[in-house]
Amino acid sequence: MQKILTIAGSDCSGGAGIQADIKTITAHKMYAMSVITALTAQNTMGVYGVRDVEAGFVAAQIEACFSDIIPDAVKIGMVSNEAIVGQIGINLKKFNAKNIVVDPVMVATSGGKLISDEAIKCVVSELFSLADIITPNLPEAEVLANMSIKSVEDMKKAALNLAQICKGAVLVKGGHLETNAVDILYSNGEFSTFEAPRIETKNTHGTGCTLSSAIACGLGANLDIKTAVARAKEFVSNALKTDIKIGQGNGAIDHYFRINKIFD
Repeated sequence: MQKILTIAGSDCSGGAGIQADIKTITAHKMYAMSVITALTAQNTMGVYGVRDVEAGFVAAQIEACFSDIIPDAVKIGMVSNEAIVGQIGINLKKFNAKNIVVDPVMVATSGGKLISDEAIKCVVSELFSLADIITPNLPEAEVLANMSIKSVEDMKKAALNLAQICKGAVLVKGGHLETNAVDILYSNGEFSTFEAPRIETKNTHGTGCTLSSAIACGLGANLDIKTAVARAKEFVSNALKTDIKIGQGNGAIDHYFRINKIFD
């Protein structure tokens, strides 16, 4: 059984963050481990508070996982301050972590800001150099690449810009485009386009967390980057199609669409 470690913040409402990651990994029939970087008070309507975990304790969690159950892949999500980012970088290098997916989480689906500007700079300098792939959405890519993104061609330019500061591949997610849901992957000097019909639903809470975790599952199963992204995108699309109604705002997606109901 593949073992996947997620390093991210906790979403008490269950739709995003660590909770979405564990659900995604479980749905892929893999073993989920978690390192919690922050506690958030949030739901489908907003983010009401963030409490960082002390950086040394984040390091202790990573050490506990790697010293016993060595992950086949690592997904990094919300990391809200520089000290935490620094400890993650130090420890991933220490344990020679592989198949690292960095999702530069900055803003929740509901619009709440989750990370400081200083932490963003630290993520770029400390974690992008370790990542096999980074997965920014359009607003995040605009900040990171310092440009406006209005089209697929803009997405390609942003991916090229970000590739200059990354070790691995860049996936710019186009869910915020007004056209079809188009994602652009730049890997090994080549572009790949992943396009799917837009699914009309407001229930999108946790889609970014889910996609990056699904990519980590693919890499942990020794899939190549392109195949891992394609399968992850298909997983998210199917999870969105169910359009389950959870909460009063941007509701959660259905991570368990593959699983038959036990109780009917």
